[in-house]
Amino acid sequence: PRVELAWAMKAHQHAQVYFNLISSVDPKFLHLTKVDDQIYEEFRKTFRDLKIDVLDPEDLKSEPAKAKWRPFCLRFEGVVEDFNYGTLLRLDSRREYTEENTIFG
Repeated sequence: PRVELAWAMKAHQHAQVYFNLISSVDPKFLHLTKVDDQIYEEFRKTFRDLKIDVLDPEDLKSEPAKAKWRPFCLRFEGVVEDFNYGTLLRLDSRREYTEENTIFG
């Protein structure tokens, strides 16, 4: 429980920083890592049909989803710092972070 709480607290801090960034800079000019384009390309290859504007928690947390997400994340070990940290995601990208609109992944 302590580890999960620590991850959640770190994820909350990151979410605040990144939300401020994406709210103040046109996302097409924003790069969070040196390999953003590679990550997105790999993401779209792996999750071709994943709807990202409004997420379904089952697409993130079900056993079949976890079986796809884990290998995807492991591709970036040694490439992206904190590649396997948990993160807070907004289920509906048009809305802000709220308890109802946020999932920990």
